[in-house]
Amino acid sequence: MASPITGRNGQLKVDQSSGANGSAVTVANLNTFDIQQNRDRTEVTSFGDTSKVFVAGLADASGSFSGFWDSAGGLQAVADGNARKFYLYPTTSDATKYWFGTATFDITVSTSVSGAVEASGSWAAATSVAYVG
Repeated sequence: MASPITGRNGQLKVDQSSGANGSAVTVANLNTFDIQQNRDRTEVTSFGDTSKVFVAGLADASGSFSGFWDSAGGLQAVADGNARKFYLYPTTSDATKYWFGTATFDITVSTSVSGAVEASGSWAAATSVAYVG
């Protein structure tokens, strides 16, 4: 049985190039990310069934991320509506396990007089998202 791992070495890589046609690079200063992979479900319950019955439909993926804004990090470039390559690594200590796909991104930057400038965002799949590993 595999042991749990710490998220301390997680990483999000995104193509931050102006035309969304470059290599994916690490988004600096993040400290959380998540991914949701869901499927449409269509109810097909028929007469005589003893419970509801569903069939699985199309897959979907989306997620979010947050951390601290880095003015040189290029994160602001990803919110232009272009589908961009991305990789989510739960830990970089095993770079053979990750999610990959293309997505469109939204970002939010928040600041206050008593805190660090924070960055957060969300993404939605533009292609299928696959787990490798």
